[in-house]
Amino acid sequence: MKFNSKWTMFFLLFGVLLIVSGCGKKNEARVLVDEPYSRTEFLMGTVVNIKIYNEGKEAVLDQAFDRIEELAAKITVNEKGSEIDKVNAQAGNEPVVVSDDVYELLKAAYTYSSESEGSFDMTIGPLTNLWHIGFDDARKPEQAEIDSTLPLIDYQQVEFDDQEHSVYLPKKEMLLDLGAIAKGYITDEVVKVLKANEVDTAIVDLGGNIFVLGHSPRAENAEWNVGVQNPFETRGEILGSLPVTNQTIVTSGIYERFIEVEGVNYHHLLDPDTGYPFENDLAGVSIVTDKSIDGDGLSTVIFSKGLKAGLDFVNQRENVEAIFVTKDRSVYVSDGLKKSFHLNDDDFTLKN
Repeated sequence: MKFNSKWTMFFLLFGVLLIVSGCGKKNEARVLVDEPYSRTEFLMGTVVNIKIYNEGKEAVLDQAFDRIEELAAKITVNEKGSEIDKVNAQAGNEPVVVSDDVYELLKAAYTYSSESEGSFDMTIGPLTNLWHIGFDDARKPEQAEIDSTLPLIDYQQVEFDDQEHSVYLPKKEMLLDLGAIAKGYITDEVVKVLKANEVDTAIVDLGGNIFVLGHSPRAENAEWNVGVQNPFETRGEILGSLPVTNQTIVTSGIYERFIEVEGVNYHHLLDPDTGYPFENDLAGVSIVTDKSIDGDGLSTVIFSKGLKAGLDFVNQRENVEAIFVTKDRSVYVSDGLKKSFHLNDDDFTLKN
């Protein structure tokens, strides 16, 4: 059995790398720096980078990273003292009162679980622990192990008390796992910190959750130029680009984390119904929307639906667009991106 190491994850997390740049002439109307204030840290198992272009706002970087570390300590599974771990530890025993931040995130996770009819399930923790893809002890479980784990996965059993802000898992060994939306939630909270400190031109990158705030610093009212990486190549090889401003782009893909067992690759996007990775013709999905938590949740939901159903789902929603890359190197975009997405890699084919 082979598995990709944590350092492979470090550089390829979320596979479809989003490369952000400005275009055009420098805008003299705003007071911006030629080189952004930038800080990079390795947090939550991934690379976090924030760039601020507003002059005199370097100190805001500290506030932004303080907020990231505060939320990560509350949310991260298997983090000593995290609120999610406390809820999991009391499964089958008693409800646990959580902070406003965690309660808000858990209610959002329930909403995504419900809207996806369980293809996204906030209680998938027992299954992700069983496979443990992305860690050194990743393995393909025995069928009997999967069969005994599936009954523990049921978001509908999670009990909320809105007055007490408490959460209860009624079965022992049930486990919450918010990895599919945690970074999106934290990204949005960082953007709130930036806006509260009058930062209006910035890039936030939480391991592939990209948020571009304001307009490109190189031209008045110019959009950022966002490149989408070729998922089958090393970092820096893009297959296309699109203009974006005040929006987020989030990606789910089979190349993010995986294990190889007897010549078969098993990716980390697990189906709560079967206990195995989702099987369809998609290599990756990138979601463009206004909030990163929505991008996170929807990227998993839409990936689970496959190409046709995923496209139909996106085209019926407002303020949500998507780029689909299939295993045969075809690229499909939702209706709202047909005029703006530009494919620049001849190895791929843009389909209507």
